[in-house]
Amino acid sequence: MKTTLSLKPAEVKKDWVLIDAEGVVLGRLAALVAMRLRGKHKPQFTPHVDCGDHVVIVNADKVRLTGKKAEQSIFYYHTGYPGGIKGQSARQRLASKRPEQVVEKAIERMITRGPLQRQQMRNLHVYAGAEHPHAGAEHPHAGQTPRRLDLAALNPKNMRG
Repeated sequence: MKTTLSLKPAEVKKDWVLIDAEGVVLGRLAALVAMRLRGKHKPQFTPHVDCGDHVVIVNADKVRLTGKKAEQSIFYYHTGYPGGIKGQSARQRLASKRPEQVVEKAIERMITRGPLQRQQMRNLHVYAGAEHPHAGAEHPHAGQTPRRLDLAALNPKNMRG
């Protein structure tokens, strides 16, 4: 008789993955990272346990948007005052002070909402440039020796624009 394996949080083994987002299409990057954060790429995936990997993304400011999405997709936010709704295009957001927020939000919206999502999003580390400004190394997670994941080699559509 076969039984279904259900992981407990103490049995989870988390890997570290490094992704260079330069020239990668945003939606394809977000879909792949969301799958890795949830742990759906592992054979022992358990839906109610955080069994995903830690993902480090560098060069988030050089991510590519296809079509006219750079100008037409608007990110709305509210200041808290009456009539205080404001919006920025994706291009403005990528040129702003925190361009990594575009990648973070795209990934966050692809993961199921709730307490488990917040736990899984803590495993995501996004940096705008190739080098982190506060660390002497390439990024502060170099000590974990993350394994590089080349998105261009997975599918040629990942680099189209």
